[in-house]
Amino acid sequence: MLPWKRVLRPLAALLLTAAVAFVPATGTAQAAETSATASSGWNDYSCKPSTAHPRPVVLVHGTFANSVDNWLGLAPYLKNRGYCVFSLDYGQLPGVPLFNGLGPIEKSAEQLSAYVDRVLAATGAAKADLVGHSQGGMMPRYYLKFLGGAAKVNALVGIAPNNHGTTLSGLANLLPYFPGAGDLLGAATPALAQQVAGSDFMTRLEAGGDTVPGVRYTVIATQYDEVVTPYRTQFLTGPGVKNVLLQDLCPVDLSEHVLIGLTDRIAFHEVANALDPARATPTTCASVIG
Repeated sequence: MLPWKRVLRPLAALLLTAAVAFVPATGTAQAAETSATASSGWNDYSCKPSTAHPRPVVLVHGTFANSVDNWLGLAPYLKNRGYCVFSLDYGQLPGVPLFNGLGPIEKSAEQLSAYVDRVLAATGAAKADLVGHSQGGMMPRYYLKFLGGAAKVNALVGIAPNNHGTTLSGLANLLPYFPGAGDLLGAATPALAQQVAGSDFMTRLEAGGDTVPGVRYTVIATQYDEVVTPYRTQFLTGPGVKNVLLQDLCPVDLSEHVLIGLTDRIAFHEVANALDPARATPTTCASVIG
């Protein structure tokens, strides 16, 4: 691959994520949650989990995304299969509308903690399942590890999660050559700087192992990921972990970092399997029509 393509691909993916977040959403984040999602059947706080699906599913969006647009594909997919589905906004920065997941990750985890409590209180469930895309698949690990979330969560499913930091195909390695660039990045958008491999945040998150007892972990990755690189850094180690490479299930699946979370029904099928392993069915290329 030509060097300029290696630079443009990760930037293009980030811009695509931002564009998806921008187009449909209007008004405040709360208005988006209560209007756009209500018509699709998720974020219904009167929903009571069924015997077949006894835990509500909380969807955690990625960097630059929001609670609506990141989940226009997966939320209805799970709702139509009988789950009570909820999604939150987190990581908002003052004066930056629509594009969330940019604030300090520790604060975002606190927002997730409060939201899970809200969902459990509304549904009467003892625990929730979490499904997150990109930062949304990694940030909950802080909640589980440091904020008591393990007592309230049965499973965490990460779709292209930035679990061990990313080099953005080498772009992060340029920071030492530009004194002050890292500090500027951290001041403007803390979550971006925190997600770089080797950051203080990542070092703390990784200390003592990837997992906590009592929680099942699933990672769903694509070999074409151009944002969380190398893609194998997404995988976790420890008890209760299942790492899945999308191309092992369907070799012709070409989804990259953005599409695996937005539209990929093969990935969605594997999410459903992770949420209900007792009723799991084989995920193949044919799952796209399931």
